[in-house]
Amino acid sequence: MSLRDGQFLARAIRLAARGRLSCAPNPQVGCVIVRGDVIVGEGWHQRAGQAHAEVNALAMAGDRARGATAYVSLEPCNHQGRTGPCSQALIKAGIKRVVFAAPDASGASGGAQALREAGVEVSSGLLQAEAAALNPGFHRRMSGGRPWLRMKLAMSLDGRSALPDGRSQWITGAQARLDGHRWRARSCAMITGVGTVLADDPQMTARLPHDSVQQPLRVVLDREHRTPRDARLRADEHYLILHASRDPVRNGQSLPVCDERLDLHAAVDALAARGCNEILVEAGPTVSAAFLRAELVDEVIIYAAPALLGQGLPAAELGVLDDLDARIRLDWLDSRRIGDDLRIIARPQTRI
Repeated sequence: MSLRDGQFLARAIRLAARGRLSCAPNPQVGCVIVRGDVIVGEGWHQRAGQAHAEVNALAMAGDRARGATAYVSLEPCNHQGRTGPCSQALIKAGIKRVVFAAPDASGASGGAQALREAGVEVSSGLLQAEAAALNPGFHRRMSGGRPWLRMKLAMSLDGRSALPDGRSQWITGAQARLDGHRWRARSCAMITGVGTVLADDPQMTARLPHDSVQQPLRVVLDREHRTPRDARLRADEHYLILHASRDPVRNGQSLPVCDERLDLHAAVDALAARGCNEILVEAGPTVSAAFLRAELVDEVIIYAAPALLGQGLPAAELGVLDDLDARIRLDWLDSRRIGDDLRIIARPQTRI
């Protein structure tokens, strides 16, 4: 593959990212159609149930797609879902060559094979890591694993998430909070504990100035089903109460109990079964620590405010460690200022 191939494929990957806040649970996909080194069509998957990236790009290209090359960030699908197979659409349009970055992690697509059988030249592997990074949860879940789980923590520089009486509004500034809502918007589900619901009555919504934002499923870990009927998260039916009761619970699902707590592995599996690719945990110190100890956290997003609170609640109540070897070590992925605050993205080494 040539340098030009890399440039057009990089363009497809950038287009794919435009669907970050709206296409879940489907993967983010971008497509660029090129004829004679000129882009004649491009598109991205904008929303689940609507046209895929390849179809949008073909619609822009029209007759100019015949004999052209299609650059796609993800292997074109070859199955009938809510929309038709993209591989067949490319074949019907007369595409001569397809270059894709990341293979379909499910192994069930067969798009590349279908294209080759129809006489289309297929190349793959270029910029695969960059394309796969767009959809970590999709690739993991499709390969038989669990969703990608992020945890958001907001704290002072001395690691406090609230005053001793629980007051925490607001430790971080407005820009950091807006950035946090973007992480909510790209998540299929958002998890908190019933303690947070009882204390703060959160809405658990992504509040952004975009009409295309897709709201996450609001999930509460509530073993004894104490979530109030008038809780704000119950404003509509897009919520789930995970509990241990034998009695039926409205919008609820029963889970096993482990060490007197809901089994968090079972909770994540339940969300995977519902098609959730990426999960965001925004919870109190106890629930946050439980996910970390269970080694279910793939990324930690920390917003650190330029302030010192002294005594107060920790961001994660990990308890007293007997030895330094028991600490949870993190690898830094990114750090930058968001308004007056510092945002750090890190990955627990146990997930590597």
